[in-house]
Amino acid sequence: MPRKTTFQPPAGGDLLSRDNEALRPLAERMRPRTLDEMVGQKRLLATGSALRRAVESGRIHSMILWGPPGCGKTTLALLLARYADAEFRAVSAVLSGLPEVRQVLAEAGQRFAGGQRTVLFVDEVHRFNKAQQDAFLPHIERGSIVFVGATTENPSFELNSALLSRCRVHVLEAVSAADIEQALRHALTDETRGLGGEGIAVEDSALAEIAGAADGDVRRALTLLEIAAELAADEGGRITEQTLLQVLADRTRRFDKGGEQFYDQISALHKCVRSSNPDAALYWLARMLDGGCDPAYLARRLTRMAVEDIGLADPRALQMAIDAWETYDRLGSPEGELAFAQLTLYLASTAKSNAGYAAWNQARADVRSLGTQDVPLHFRNAPTRLMKQLGYGKDYQYDHDAEDGVALDQTGFPDAMGERVYYRPVPRGLELKLGEKLDRLRAARAQARGEGQKAEEEGKDG
Repeated sequence: MPRKTTFQPPAGGDLLSRDNEALRPLAERMRPRTLDEMVGQKRLLATGSALRRAVESGRIHSMILWGPPGCGKTTLALLLARYADAEFRAVSAVLSGLPEVRQVLAEAGQRFAGGQRTVLFVDEVHRFNKAQQDAFLPHIERGSIVFVGATTENPSFELNSALLSRCRVHVLEAVSAADIEQALRHALTDETRGLGGEGIAVEDSALAEIAGAADGDVRRALTLLEIAAELAADEGGRITEQTLLQVLADRTRRFDKGGEQFYDQISALHKCVRSSNPDAALYWLARMLDGGCDPAYLARRLTRMAVEDIGLADPRALQMAIDAWETYDRLGSPEGELAFAQLTLYLASTAKSNAGYAAWNQARADVRSLGTQDVPLHFRNAPTRLMKQLGYGKDYQYDHDAEDGVALDQTGFPDAMGERVYYRPVPRGLELKLGEKLDRLRAARAQARGEGQKAEEEGKDG
């Protein structure tokens, strides 16, 4: 049974001496010392929630903390150790190798033998490969460590199943701008760890702008505030609009070019085009371009949308996609981005049909399932006398010589398959007319085949 302790936060906010306190970044000095000091994560850490009860009672468990940067993963791991009166050790999957991990695990084993637990925090745990992740498994099972892995990537894809089965996954959310403002105000008034003794003056609108620029990252917000405060020292301690212009000159948004967030955003763009919502589609296009997405990738995906979701309902969409792609190649950024924007608006606004896409998938499925089917004899070329004797090309009907230009009683499929209907045009856009024409042709073919079969059967009976 874990021993239950009453948590008392160290004076000054950490184990370092007060002399070193001023040397630490503001974001580190203001790191929450209790659960009540944390901003955001109201769902996960609400009073009476399972995780909060576990932390406050000291009955902590191995877990994976999944969330965006600056949402409190490291802070929560520190609080787990403090509330449970456990040793805290941290390794980074980016900087640490297996020898260092083994040393930390060996030290944890020694402490466990002496009756003390170790909270081992592994930052960016998804950077460890499967074999490296396996190194933690026996120590988690033995209980010599309480494993806390932090990741910005979906654990289902990045962590092996053995590790996931031994840990609970807790999802942390990006911190809202309102909660970030609360953290900024706390930093401005805290005289022990924050800027409370420096006489910094700032308008509410400026705090809101900093909170918005932080993009859900509390650590980033506190860093921006600290930089603004340093610049404000030359202006009588007031953070002005000019100060903010310098601090927020490079405002980048969260965007992982290879991670789940990337695929979530392209999924949102594609689905907004499909649902004929040009305004939302334009927003996601702007988000991806702003985040540094490869324009060639966007051009490729927009072209895919033109053939998958618009198709023959509006054949112009495909040509527009190719034109937009070529325009960007010629103009580059930022001028070429307008071509992508106009294409996105058109794709989202025009008629939609996935009939061609569905037909193609059905045809491929038949090819895979039915194997190699023979080409009907009447379709085969007969360049030699032997081929003609074998019936190649016999009874082939040249459509241009037939009434209305279509030989209705001539099948196009292998004999063993019979007729198939893959393409079913939707009643929208150009496919409305295509559907009407194909319905007439298919009905006429069915009638012609029926009459042909009836005459053949009558001939056999005679």
